[in-house]
Amino acid sequence: MAVLVNKNSKILVQGFTGKEGTFHAEQMLAYGTNVIGGVTPGKGGQEHLGKPIFNTVADAKAKTGCDVSIIFVPPPFAADSIMEAVDAEIGVIVCITEGIPIQDMIKAKAYMEGKKSRLIGPNCPGIITSDEAKVGIMPGFVFKKGRIGIVSKSGTLTYEAADQIVKAGMGISTAIGIGGDPIIGTTTKEAVELFMNDPETDAIVMIGEIGGGLEAEAARWIKANGNKKPVVGFIAGQTAPAGRKMGHAGAIVGGKDDTAAAKMQIMSECGIHVVASPADLGTTMTKVLGK
Repeated sequence: MAVLVNKNSKILVQGFTGKEGTFHAEQMLAYGTNVIGGVTPGKGGQEHLGKPIFNTVADAKAKTGCDVSIIFVPPPFAADSIMEAVDAEIGVIVCITEGIPIQDMIKAKAYMEGKKSRLIGPNCPGIITSDEAKVGIMPGFVFKKGRIGIVSKSGTLTYEAADQIVKAGMGISTAIGIGGDPIIGTTTKEAVELFMNDPETDAIVMIGEIGGGLEAEAARWIKANGNKKPVVGFIAGQTAPAGRKMGHAGAIVGGKDDTAAAKMQIMSECGIHVVASPADLGTTMTKVLGK
């Protein structure tokens, strides 16, 4: 099972017939993910990649019972796609799209309040439960089955963390790339909480970036709840100067509390095993677990 997605999840692709949707849907199918079809308005009733196309998410939900959606829709229309999936009561919505206008995401985030859906992203690599379901753009071959959960703001470091864990002789239960935009759905703390409550996850890798307070919030929650599972952490952007945007829209150091050093100190004080380089994630996790 692990968290959020598994082999029984029914995956719908929004933006199914576009270039990005097609390419990544093919990769997801090749991984063995249970993709049940997709949405492209105006093409309902046709087939693509051997799967049915629907005009709306609501129609797809009614006919297939899909419970997970992944969005490959251009930025001007992506927030509307999120809200359409929310209206259809899709349980997990993964938005890969980068560059969604902040005002659009403010509207979408507010629209989701009190609803049944959980959003991962936007501007994220998605979710993968090893050997069961790949709902995103991550390279599936990196992820081997195991009992280490990964939560990361950085897409590429999600894959790097998985690679280091596997090279150290362990494997991944689920990896969640939460996205690096200023306004996202599921936060670091919420993803960590999912892993803390997952019986198939023994330990967690938590990767953050400069800017914002998500990592500090998660660290303090971990400590307050008794450090129930070991957490190994890393913060990217350790050489970033204050006030400069680094890569992601959300990775801006606004002051001394947003720096990598400040975050790493808070994490250490809360009992997280902080590493100076992603290359140390696997060896540190091995030591923490006594393997």
